[in-house]
Amino acid sequence: MRQVETFGSRKHVTGFMVTTVRHLQVNDNAYMRLYGMLEERGLALAFHSGPNWNEPVFRACNRFLSVHALGFTFYNILHCTNWVINGMGERFPKLPVIWIESGLAWVPFLMQRLDHEFMLRPSEAPLLKKKPSDYMGDMYYSSQPIEIQDRQALECTFRMINAETQLLYSSDYPHWDFDLPATIYDLPFLSEKGKHNILGGTSARLFKLPPRNEKQRENLKRFGNLAAAA
Repeated sequence: MRQVETFGSRKHVTGFMVTTVRHLQVNDNAYMRLYGMLEERGLALAFHSGPNWNEPVFRACNRFLSVHALGFTFYNILHCTNWVINGMGERFPKLPVIWIESGLAWVPFLMQRLDHEFMLRPSEAPLLKKKPSDYMGDMYYSSQPIEIQDRQALECTFRMINAETQLLYSSDYPHWDFDLPATIYDLPFLSEKGKHNILGGTSARLFKLPPRNEKQRENLKRFGNLAAAA
């Protein structure tokens, strides 16, 4: 809260990020005032995942590959579940939430899993006014590291997460698993507007970034984001 009070109103500050390698629930009462402060100031909240070989469950893994594959998804799955099921989307409807660096394949899985459970036990999520997947569809996701081996599965994932308005390109350069912009631009099922949005237009709107040159201004005007970003 001190960080938000100190820096939240400063020029070029558009949001705050925290790691999800943590154990306190994101719906804990200790965070409620903080979320309110972010929402009131029009700031975004980003959750950045990571691996943790010291997590007891991951001690059963004998390869970094395994911990890396599971860890980055595990923590975002855990905290996204708590965020959705405990009604944070209803309590803070104007707070943009971003899930970073856990790929995308986990999102459709969690949407389907939580929808299934919610339809059977809605009494355990009394704050929800719509399906869990609908709240997740309002959130934002960073693209990296994008799982691109199965194009049909990836196309389905993009459809389910509303990628053309909710996905934010990230490279993670210079890490060994970084993604070039062509990873997005070369996808045949994306529209030109979708590519523009994912590669920068959505970020410009979300973070209220003005165009830096005439080319960006032309693109923002062409794809309808100029007013939001100016």
